[in-house]
Amino acid sequence: MSTKTVIQVAGPTAVGKTAVAIQLAQWLNTEIISFDSRQCFKELNIGVARPSESELQAVPHHFIASHSIHDKVDAASFAAYAQDQLNQLFKRYAVVVMVGGTGLYWKAFYEGLDKIPAIDPAIRSQVIEGYQKNGLAWLQEQVLQKDPLFASTGEMKNPQRLMRALEVIEATGQSIFSYREKREHPVTFDLISIGLELPRPQLIERINTRVNNMIQQGLVEEVKALYPFSSLNALQTVGYQEIFAFLNQLISVEQAIEQIKINTRQYAKRQMTWFRKQAEIQWFEPTQLGAIKELIKTRLH
Repeated sequence: MSTKTVIQVAGPTAVGKTAVAIQLAQWLNTEIISFDSRQCFKELNIGVARPSESELQAVPHHFIASHSIHDKVDAASFAAYAQDQLNQLFKRYAVVVMVGGTGLYWKAFYEGLDKIPAIDPAIRSQVIEGYQKNGLAWLQEQVLQKDPLFASTGEMKNPQRLMRALEVIEATGQSIFSYREKREHPVTFDLISIGLELPRPQLIERINTRVNNMIQQGLVEEVKALYPFSSLNALQTVGYQEIFAFLNQLISVEQAIEQIKINTRQYAKRQMTWFRKQAEIQWFEPTQLGAIKELIKTRLH
């Protein structure tokens, strides 16, 4: 067992990850790296439910208000940033807490992103046309013949994945698997994965309350100040787009608030779908701090 450990705290928006991560970090006397793709922007505060000043003072956080909306931030740049921070923190701590809800950022950091070369659009069109004309059985047969490695994984009923596998082998002569999970640096730490969940009605209630609080805290004013930058990538996000629509007189403020609630619920659902696929996650409700600590104690010793 390696001496260093990352404790991942994952789950949907509004489930209560920040509070749990802070309690764990204080208990373990360590720091937190966020893997939230929106809280990293210093110009965004209320609409992304950034941890409060007192929470940020309680435990040092990294990748919170660390970048500008004018910076290019993506999964690959996050992976490099997080690895760098982790290397620094592991000089001082045996355990580091990582908390967030952006599954792609976590995957980029922990597994690495697939380094597949750009595919010739002509090959892509050919594959799509072949599938449209000949159906799934043809697609399965093609992949079975040309990429038996992919065929052996059992993902043979997903046409999107099959088409991707086929276009990669046609274009590069290599199985898509030869490009998979090439992490820049091999993982040198142990991982304890904690997932936080709540019964859906309870989560919806928390989302609705949070959105109402955001409005009271001045979300409309925050978004108004960012209006000149509404076309930036960082602002194509829930809580901002809907208020921009209101400012553009496309919908009423009441409709904008309702839309934020609906879009946040849908986002939370997608987050749960993503993290449910991460087999090593052990699931708890946010109130089960005692049980979470017990699991960590068992795994650390």
